[in-house]
Amino acid sequence: MSRTLIKNIGTLISGNIRNPKINADSILIADGKISAIGPVSELADGVDSVIDANGTTVAPGLIDSHCHVVLGDYTPRQKQMDFIESETHGGVTTIISAGEVHLPGRPTDPAGTKALAILAAKSFTNFRPGGAKVIGGSVILEKGLVEKDFEEMAREGVRVVGEIGLGTVKFPVDAVPMVKWARKNNMTVLMHTGGTSIPGSDTVTAEQVIATDPDVACHVNGGPTAMSSGEIRKLINDTKYAIELVHCGNPKALLDAVNMGLDSKALSRFIIGNDAPSGTGVIPLGILRVICMVASLSAVTPEQAICMATGNTAKVFKLDTGVVQVGAPADLIMLDTPMGSVGKTALDAIKVGDIPGVSMVMIDGKVHVKTSRNTPPAAKKPSFN
Repeated sequence: MSRTLIKNIGTLISGNIRNPKINADSILIADGKISAIGPVSELADGVDSVIDANGTTVAPGLIDSHCHVVLGDYTPRQKQMDFIESETHGGVTTIISAGEVHLPGRPTDPAGTKALAILAAKSFTNFRPGGAKVIGGSVILEKGLVEKDFEEMAREGVRVVGEIGLGTVKFPVDAVPMVKWARKNNMTVLMHTGGTSIPGSDTVTAEQVIATDPDVACHVNGGPTAMSSGEIRKLINDTKYAIELVHCGNPKALLDAVNMGLDSKALSRFIIGNDAPSGTGVIPLGILRVICMVASLSAVTPEQAICMATGNTAKVFKLDTGVVQVGAPADLIMLDTPMGSVGKTALDAIKVGDIPGVSMVMIDGKVHVKTSRNTPPAAKKPSFN
């Protein structure tokens, strides 16, 4: 059994937004999972390797709740290679497909739609770009799909229904039966909100979302065109759906939504995604940027904002990651204030709007990034022994 100790942690973020900090300075990792959390004096015996955090911040690996992957680490929308691997350098360890809608020649018949979802789900099970875990194969709802199709897709590893509204199924009358079939098979259901994003999609209102009854109201701050503040408020106050904020949206609507969430004590339902690749581009630091926007422009604390992008998202998508707790996968990142920031710690930097420096990305107990090529350099860095 391989055992790694992370010691001398300055601040430990739990991923649990109700209790976002853990009072401990060390984590013991055994065979890729967190086996103990506590003071170094209780965990240091019999370890094979030691990572000294040097007083910096350790948090669960970030989760991108909204990414339009296709197959492999290539985006035909922006014609770029290695965009997923680049996200790991922004602290992202898990990526969730919102639908492989950008595939050139994407089939829209039931057989082709089902085949693409199964292929993407299976291929990303075997392929981890940069070490990242990709939940691929989010089925786009097309007319003609029947209940047995959902049973087969679930059996073959499809776990998510991509944004309702991007396929030929656009309105509640067609979507509601499929949502029930998907939920019966333990799938998480996403739905587009707001203005149109690509040719063939439609504007989606809060009323349509509520009538369809998904699990996630996608990009309420715009993908890229936002709903009105009244529509956003209706989704926050009148439903229990996860409320997704994205980088590739409207920043004013993002702040409005966050403040509504604060007023309604609904922050545990907020999750964070990129909604990229898109016309806005590929955004390797998108999740960190949204965390900084949320924490620097509102009363949300930096540790709460990090939990939105970790434990909150994991709960919605039924993932075993996104939290620092015994038995969870050791998907962890190390952060510190960037060189030159007025912030003294990573959390201070986030509160003043500065992207923190990522100095380690660990996935299943294996270090995949020691120094991020995308974030500013961290003021303090760990040592590896």
